[in-house]
Amino acid sequence: MNIRRSIYKSPAQMRLMLAPGLATAASLDAARAALRVGATTLDLDAAAEAAIVSRGGASNFKLEPGYRHTVCASVNDDVVHGIPSGRALEPGDIVSIDSGAIIDGWNGDAAFSMVLPDPSRPELTAERQKLSDVTEQSLWRGIARLASARHLNEVGEAIEDYIETQGSYGILTDYVGHGIGRSMHEAPPVFNYRVRQKGPEVKPGLVVCIEPMVVLGDIETYTRDDDWTVATSDGKAAAHWEHSIAVHKDGIWVLTAADGGAAALAPLGITPVPLA
Repeated sequence: MNIRRSIYKSPAQMRLMLAPGLATAASLDAARAALRVGATTLDLDAAAEAAIVSRGGASNFKLEPGYRHTVCASVNDDVVHGIPSGRALEPGDIVSIDSGAIIDGWNGDAAFSMVLPDPSRPELTAERQKLSDVTEQSLWRGIARLASARHLNEVGEAIEDYIETQGSYGILTDYVGHGIGRSMHEAPPVFNYRVRQKGPEVKPGLVVCIEPMVVLGDIETYTRDDDWTVATSDGKAAAHWEHSIAVHKDGIWVLTAADGGAAALAPLGITPVPLA
């Protein structure tokens, strides 16, 4: 008999996702602290790995067949799934770091982007910083909508609505968010743009990763020769932000933020509630 696994978790299962969520957050904090001109993305990978291990976890990215690193590090026109390397980071680079941890069989997944300022090219720095800021804020708009949504695909509507107010940006459509739990990637898909379908009901037990991927130019991409890195076809810069969020009977909680998302959601009128 083929029994379809429910996309909804029990309260006890969601509580088990707190630890990997915080380990994921710690890994990104460590990578962010190490991210500077002259550092390599392998340096960031090592810092993230140490942070996860220190919290009793392991990298769930290393469980992906053929992948040997703790983070994905995507630079400039690389959007997602970039492989850490020994290339020294340079002024003006926009760097997206995606990381995940597994503890006791439960997963966390999150990402951020950061721009290394280039005083000699202030316009480039400003353009890329705005791209990152718009992507990050679209993520938080999506999370805020999750707090009141009846159906999951309202999240994509909120993300796209916000991005459209900020200028001419492209939202990748070939790559979307996802459910998370015992596996890092589970049903349902979480769109970053409007779709006709309503999607599953937003109710207690839903745990999803929202992750807008936004580009300065066209949304067409290709996969580099390493068979992992997804890059923009026109060579323009990209940004990627992500969090894992749990919906429970009392509200929402961002599992991959130390404060549950309180600081970022406060300006949007949302107060996250800790899992009881």
